Amino acid sequence: MSPDDTPADLPPQRAAVLAFLRRELAAGRAPSLAEIALAFGFASRNAAQKHVQALVADGLIEQAQGRKRGLRLPGGGADLLPLPVLGRVAAGLPVSAEGVARLGPVAAGEDALWLDRRLFSPRPDYLLRVQGDSMIDDGILDGDLVAVQGTPEARDGQTVVARVDGELTIKRLQRTRRRIVLLPRNPAYAPIEVGPGQDFAIEGVYCGLVRRG
Repeated sequence: MSPDDTPADLPPQRAAVLAFLRRELAAGRAPSLAEIALAFGFASRNAAQKHVQALVADGLIEQAQGRKRGLRLPGGGADLLPLPVLGRVAAGLPVSAEGVARLGPVAAGEDALWLDRRLFSPRPDYLLRVQGDSMIDDGILDGDLVAVQGTPEARDGQTVVARVDGELTIKRLQRTRRRIVLLPRNPAYAPIEVGPGQDFAIEGVYCGLVRRG
């Protein structure tokens, strides 16, 4: 039986839950029990849990232990990549941060997403939620999740997550022998020029984005 097949003897409501989970997981969204219950009008999460447990027992869905959003498609482990959502990054004026390594999850329950690794290049390490519109000409919009590969190195012209005076921002890097400039991709914003001796570090390079409808 193909992973996309639905057993003929599956109860209609369970088949509908399976179809819902397949659609959400294929889009990189791992629904919580509360979200499944809400989608189907269940009175509590217990009903959603019974359907999920039955689908896991039948091998139609897989579940990572100890994770609130641990559901995933069976047989997809080779192509799916778990990416933690570590916080927010400004696409506009920089937002305060203590560095990506110390950022916590954006919200309870959204600690990681399972995404197709083929969507990104290079391979990312984490996701950050964009706040602002300074990168719209590069197709990076307010509310998008940007995938980032953590590295202190970047080439001229790459889009990077940078820390300037303890604040994080996403911009296009312009680097010459004499200066570093962080370029917005929206004419309403001015470039950020990094001055001599200013606290500056590359936290990572942009690998792609996820836009959740």
